[in-house]
Amino acid sequence: MFTVPVNRIMPNGPVGAYQTYTVTSPLDRWVRSACADVLCAAWQFGWRTIVDEATPVGREQAAYIRQRSRRTFTERPAGALTEFVFDSRQRCFAEHRTRPEIYVVRGGDWRGNPTRQRRTHQRAADWVEDFGEHQQQVADQVSRG
Repeated sequence: MFTVPVNRIMPNGPVGAYQTYTVTSPLDRWVRSACADVLCAAWQFGWRTIVDEATPVGREQAAYIRQRSRRTFTERPAGALTEFVFDSRQRCFAEHRTRPEIYVVRGGDWRGNPTRQRRTHQRAADWVEDFGEHQQQVADQVSRG
């Protein structure tokens, strides 16, 4: 017989009657992510960059923004300083990194997986849909008695 861990309630049914839904992230892997995926504030609301064109670095930055950045902006010159105001919903200049998520459905519960069933979804939306369908099946079984 199993020893029930302190923070767990012993389930009523057999271990094979359950499914476990988990989302994990590998600790050692990072991936480059789009501004929209990380809800970057610059992407959501736009941003401002002030460049001092009296310096060589400032001139290079301004030239990059104007000629190669491929972003939508308006310029507000104020002497040697130029303020570039960028529209929202476009990639900012930062490089965002996130850890990928792994969406797993496996048979059983904390006591084990006797069926050895395991599925990995590629997208969070698919995992959520699977979970919702499973919850509906459980609700239907409960209502039938």
